[in-house]
Amino acid sequence: MKWQILSKGKDIIKELLKNRNIKTKKEIDEFLQPKNPAEINIQELGIGKEELEKVIKKLQTAKDKKEKIVVFGDYDCDGVCATAILWETLYKLGFDAMPYIPDRFEEGYGFKTGSLEKLQNFNPPAGGLNPKLIITVDNGIVAYDAIDEAQKREIDVIVVDHHTKGDKKLSTSYILHSTAVCGSALAWFLSRELSYRFGTRKAGSEPNRIEPVMGLDFVALGTVADQMQLLGINRSLVKYGLEDLQKTKRVGLKALIKSAGLDKVGVYEAGYILAPRINAMGRLSHALDSLRLLCTRDTKKAETLAKVLSETNIERQKIVDDVLVKAIQLVTEEKVVVIEGDYHEGVIGLASGKITEKLYRPSIVLSHGEKVSKASARSISGFNIIEAIKETGLILEGGGHPMAAGFSIETSKISEFRTKINKLSQDKLTDEILEKKLKIDLELDFENIDNDLVKALESFEPTGYGNFSPVFMTEGVKVVEIKPVGSDGKHLKLKLSQNGIVFDAIWFSFSKSLALIPNSSVNVAYTIETNTWNNHSQTQLKVKDIKT
Repeated sequence: MKWQILSKGKDIIKELLKNRNIKTKKEIDEFLQPKNPAEINIQELGIGKEELEKVIKKLQTAKDKKEKIVVFGDYDCDGVCATAILWETLYKLGFDAMPYIPDRFEEGYGFKTGSLEKLQNFNPPAGGLNPKLIITVDNGIVAYDAIDEAQKREIDVIVVDHHTKGDKKLSTSYILHSTAVCGSALAWFLSRELSYRFGTRKAGSEPNRIEPVMGLDFVALGTVADQMQLLGINRSLVKYGLEDLQKTKRVGLKALIKSAGLDKVGVYEAGYILAPRINAMGRLSHALDSLRLLCTRDTKKAETLAKVLSETNIERQKIVDDVLVKAIQLVTEEKVVVIEGDYHEGVIGLASGKITEKLYRPSIVLSHGEKVSKASARSISGFNIIEAIKETGLILEGGGHPMAAGFSIETSKISEFRTKINKLSQDKLTDEILEKKLKIDLELDFENIDNDLVKALESFEPTGYGNFSPVFMTEGVKVVEIKPVGSDGKHLKLKLSQNGIVFDAIWFSFSKSLALIPNSSVNVAYTIETNTWNNHSQTQLKVKDIKT
């Protein structure tokens, strides 16, 4: 792994901010003290007043006419959270609304004509459903055919989506679109505006305003799960959303947190422990149970559903591991890994991500179908995977962004696709791009690591995608102690010393190709964290890499 040192300045915090392209006083102030989401104007998302007003007026008409409304979501964590947020708001405000999550395997992704048919024929216990208004959340921006068909059936459609627009124009004029935030965040901003317009006045609040606007806990989950950059508006949403999540009174979230064995919820816990449980249902079964968990007020039901989500997630992990083992055996020396097999459609994206992480090459995993195969792709920095996929001219449909994509292709054309995408990518995937890099913020001596620095680094939270924890490098470090830890000994507990200053360190999933020797001198790349155990806290280094 190549180390790339970004800065050599002496002012630690100033250099860290500069590395994140945060330079002006306004940018620094907003980064260190993120704005409360309640103070963020929806126009900051690039949504015009006229667009918002048109949507609100449409909803006002629907409310006045007591029309049935369907909130049409998606089966991933962001989509489920978006559905929960908007449906919860509409329900509280007296709209005749119900949520709907499509079935991944029967309906596929997004709002389609088949889903429209299902909705019109849907018969809940309370009676038949005949929606006059459908609101898509976290999807819909390229649902040309379904929206056209809906209008033929005299059903209006409001699109609330953050995905990339297509080449054609939608036939609905009710659109709230922004790529600045995720689907659940867009749903929250719309919910906030609806609460201002239709809510009940409370003492000391602005007229017609419900206090507080609920759902930031869901927004934090959706934003982290969708890997939005934790800067600007998203940083504000996640900072305040995690605070709400940590103290949530929602019985579903409390049950999910308890079943996961968590006592705190930060970015890592939200993205790698809670979100996968919510996602698991949509991958293997139906995401409706995830939605039920988020929305339920019944404690016993919440505990039962949390258990179902956790057990499904374990099953999902086993399937992914099995796919990964089989897929790795098929890997060739080609620069773009293309693997097909009888794999579960719901986990191929996860398998592709793990292959790319392990091999540091773009990868595509296909779930083999008799005539049509589904595929999921993951990429590395510097290589636009969706552009390369589309450039082959062989796919039936697909979408995504530079780092991840999904598509379908005729099974008979997979071999041709493999050859063509590798030929097209030959010059683009240079040795430089294919070399994994560790970006290091700053060189640092151990004497500079004190309580003041640790406290200052806390102001960089929440850290995550787009705002990773600051990484430091120290030369001439003595390895005092080495102790394998973990059930399979794949982690290392270390004591590291420089100029007489000693720190405990932990290296998760360490490089076993590196032979560390006690009392040897090494260069260490690491982040700094506070480790709390038995009510005792101390500064600990989290090792990213070591060079002898």
